[in-house]
Amino acid sequence: MRSIINEKNLKNKKILLRLDLNVPLERDKITDTTRIDKILPTLNFLIKENAKIIILSHVGRPKGKIVKELSLKPICEELQNKLRKKVKLISENIKEIKNKNFLSGYDEDIFILENIRFYSEEEKNDNKFAELLSNLGDIYVNDAFSCSHRAHASINEIPKFLPSFSGLQLDLEVNALNKMTSEITKPITCIIGGSKISTKINVIKNLIPKFDNIIIVGGMANNFIEYFGNSVGKSIIEKNSYKIVEEIISHSKKEKCKIIYPEDVMVSKDLNGSPQKKKLNEILSDEMILDIGPKTIEKIAKVIDNSKTILWNGPAGYFENPNFALGSIKIAKKIIENKKANKIFSVAGGGDTVSLLNNLKAVNDFNFVSTAGGAFLEYLEGKNLPGITALNKCLN
Repeated sequence: MRSIINEKNLKNKKILLRLDLNVPLERDKITDTTRIDKILPTLNFLIKENAKIIILSHVGRPKGKIVKELSLKPICEELQNKLRKKVKLISENIKEIKNKNFLSGYDEDIFILENIRFYSEEEKNDNKFAELLSNLGDIYVNDAFSCSHRAHASINEIPKFLPSFSGLQLDLEVNALNKMTSEITKPITCIIGGSKISTKINVIKNLIPKFDNIIIVGGMANNFIEYFGNSVGKSIIEKNSYKIVEEIISHSKKEKCKIIYPEDVMVSKDLNGSPQKKKLNEILSDEMILDIGPKTIEKIAKVIDNSKTILWNGPAGYFENPNFALGSIKIAKKIIENKKANKIFSVAGGGDTVSLLNNLKAVNDFNFVSTAGGAFLEYLEGKNLPGITALNKCLN
């Protein structure tokens, strides 16, 4: 995989740049600019090299249809403000743009094509559509790691037609995750949350031989609490998870990886209620587990203190309600404390984790924060991501 940072001749080249600008929108207003902020170094690098930039991206799931509310117009305006450069939104039908000379009629050097998912061919990984897109540029750059687990035309097929490179953000993502799984400084700990254990079992199984501790929090921890004979009331839980939990525990014992799950919890009768501390054997049938308890927080803090490397994917509780955010906040602060003291290498990833860190204004206090969700987990799982594979096999 070749990085665009090492390419010497970019002046006046037309760069077809795949980004993930899938930011949350409310009434045409961006509510979280993290994904935009993270790709600014690549854009600024290309601007400095006097390249012409044609951005490909998507927002939401329009499923091949034009959805006005999912236009990239607000993102185009945000990029203009952050780059202090004019950015032209191209709303013409891509299929009617015949070649790269189409852009010579504009004064701008930065273009953004309208939502690539307005075309059904994108998610169908259509080769002809990718060839059409490739005709607009001289060089292709993938700086959308968070989309690279998708076999879509703008990710998987364009490298068959153009010299292709990785962007600066994609390089950072891959290097950070490689450090987590290959260049490990032990002891290494993974804190993993989420609601469904079945979606993350292969990640956990892949990490068990490499990690010293795996801390299970969030909704998936309820499966462990129930497995060991406790009631979880009306808490979120995945049915038929007994064998999955048993498999994880058996595998961890074999590999000498310690599995840690909550010893006490904070409960309420509804999501908007007040927290009540409970031991695991005290949870009533009309209560739901919404955060970890103080003993569990203390135990996790000690594990973090004894770790040299830490990976965090998934909050410890229902952090959207501040009453149940304490566990997640304490975990974040303990990791940050150790990172600032140069005692730990820290990586966090996943949408909810990033949202939490944004709320705490702590994104820059980790060694690396990934905006990727599915790609982040699939890479850790050891899967080959179509976007990375395509870059490795690209046209030279």
